[in-house]
Amino acid sequence: MTTHPEVEKLLQRCHELGSDPRNTNYAGGNASVKADDVDPVTGQPVELMWVKGSGGDLGTLTEAGLAVLRTDRLRALIDVYPGVDREDEMVAAFDYCLHGKGGAAPSIDTAMHGLVDAAHVDHLHPDAGIALATAADSEKLTAECFGDRVAWVPWRRPGFQLGLDIAEIKRANPSAIGVILGGHGITAWGDTAEECRANSLEIIDTAERFIETRGTAEPFGPVVEGRSALPSAQRRERAAALFPVLRGLASTDRRQIGHFTDSPAVLDFVSRERMPELAALGTSCPDHFLRTKVRPMVLDLGPDAPLDTVIDRLRELHEQYRADYRAYYEQFATQDSPAMRGADPAIVLVPGVGMFSFGADKQTARVAGEFYVNAINVMRGAEAISRYQPIDEGEKFRIEYWELEEAKLRRRPKAKPLATRVALVTGGASGIGLATARRLVAEGACVVVADRDADRAREAAEELGAGAYRAADVAISVAVDVTDSVAVDAALAEASLAFGGVDLVVNNAGLSISKPLLETTDADWDIQHGVMARGSFLVSRSAARVLIAQAMGGDIIYIASKNGVFAGPNNVAYGAAKADQAHQVRLLAAELGGHRIRVNGINPDGVVRGSGIFSGGWGAQRAAVYGVEESELGSFYAQRTLLKQEVLPEHVAAAVFALTGGDLTHTTGLHIPVDAGVAAAFLR
Repeated sequence: MTTHPEVEKLLQRCHELGSDPRNTNYAGGNASVKADDVDPVTGQPVELMWVKGSGGDLGTLTEAGLAVLRTDRLRALIDVYPGVDREDEMVAAFDYCLHGKGGAAPSIDTAMHGLVDAAHVDHLHPDAGIALATAADSEKLTAECFGDRVAWVPWRRPGFQLGLDIAEIKRANPSAIGVILGGHGITAWGDTAEECRANSLEIIDTAERFIETRGTAEPFGPVVEGRSALPSAQRRERAAALFPVLRGLASTDRRQIGHFTDSPAVLDFVSRERMPELAALGTSCPDHFLRTKVRPMVLDLGPDAPLDTVIDRLRELHEQYRADYRAYYEQFATQDSPAMRGADPAIVLVPGVGMFSFGADKQTARVAGEFYVNAINVMRGAEAISRYQPIDEGEKFRIEYWELEEAKLRRRPKAKPLATRVALVTGGASGIGLATARRLVAEGACVVVADRDADRAREAAEELGAGAYRAADVAISVAVDVTDSVAVDAALAEASLAFGGVDLVVNNAGLSISKPLLETTDADWDIQHGVMARGSFLVSRSAARVLIAQAMGGDIIYIASKNGVFAGPNNVAYGAAKADQAHQVRLLAAELGGHRIRVNGINPDGVVRGSGIFSGGWGAQRAAVYGVEESELGSFYAQRTLLKQEVLPEHVAAAVFALTGGDLTHTTGLHIPVDAGVAAAFLR
């Protein structure tokens, strides 16, 4: 079906405006167009409105993300509108105005677009516009900034009545190109897509210039002594140490993924004298506080405080934050309010270090952080020209616990089994490691691909993140030699900085050299024990520090081998190293169980196709031992099994998921054979 030409212009405008964060935040704002089309039933012209649907993002919007409504039916709702006390009922009525099949669910802002008498309408959340909207004397400043070019609308919760208000203001102000929405954002309109886009940008540009020329230089006050940013390396080191602790605290009610931000805007804000006072006021734009919560948690210690002291203080502040949030809920909740969703902070500000944000997945956590940077910019602009005055907490509560927001949450797809889990896979760029990383991502996990080969690790991470809004929201790569304790600790620190910590570690890195005893050199022995026995120990030790700091339990999986229990020929160094790994499973399961950290092993055998070890020379060596062609080795191994089936990397990955996907919650110290049945390797 051909896209309507006016819809093509709408999508182009959305992409141009939505791709620039100065215009609006991710998934924030909406845009629309009204145009005639042909009714497929009557064959007669009919005016339709295409508008961004609920939950979409302007910068990446597609036609499928638009709701399509008949404007005559939408405007007829004015005659049955029951009043502001029952305006939420109008959202359900939008469904009866829809045209055709499919399309996105209409958002709460549909009325704003449908009732305003203009062919094109934009509603955006630019920092400069919200700064004017949240200034204490917003109405006066709007007039001073724009004259009669832009009107002002007092705060009103998004909905049908706000659409009526804006429509009336446009009728009463024919020269106006848009409005400043008190406490919220901007709306602009135009007869064409080009005019509407130009009017939106004019409002944003004019507001930015007004704040820049009229505003004070340091609206957040002076830098507090001892709160300046740490040097980059020290800042990241402190952040990596704090993040698992903070993630564990922020996951008290439900497990979260984290994101760290140490941008100049954040570091400046947390260093300033007025930061605690302003942070306590909370954010104002509904899109902001729905992501960031009513206010952040703020550390009241400087970056030079001892780490243990900071951690103890963060735990105290977290308890107070939860108590305060519960009090906020109980103060404003009514009999009809949804149950409290959780009392943990979404944003944590740490002077000298930066900002930690949390969400149900990496993208949500990152976007929450981006929204709080927007809020910082809003506070700076409002304080520069006046006094920051967000909407009151009662209004914030009405939106945060709005039944329409609950309905939006209910429309979300069911979470995958490993959602909110962070996995680190060593040797993750090829073979069993890559197959495991793919399976974990498919089941919802964020994955850190750890491999000695930096280029292949990066390629693997990019593959795993393909299709995501940002690949790094799904997977990152770290180059690491698992025999080097410093490098291993650095890899776990990178995992913590990327996602807030780690929950699932797969000790998969390995290699093999097949030689008889008398031909096995010291170097052969040392390299295999170094990578597999020592490497697994170092990774498990570093991971255990993170897992214990998080206090959320977790999983450590060893990819051991059938050769750890089966005595095969010409295999002393490899078999002994695998036996070492197998016993580490038992030892660590016994030691870490008190922290709810489960340690299990998998014993594969004969994984030829797709295996990095076999393609690296081990296959040729084993083929020579058994007197078969290397190309036939997989079939040879299959025929000696009980099931007569070849084992692939994906079968090992399936075992990793079986141990970590939620069903085997009370299993630790177990070794699962994935060998198609080798009786000599049965565990006894």
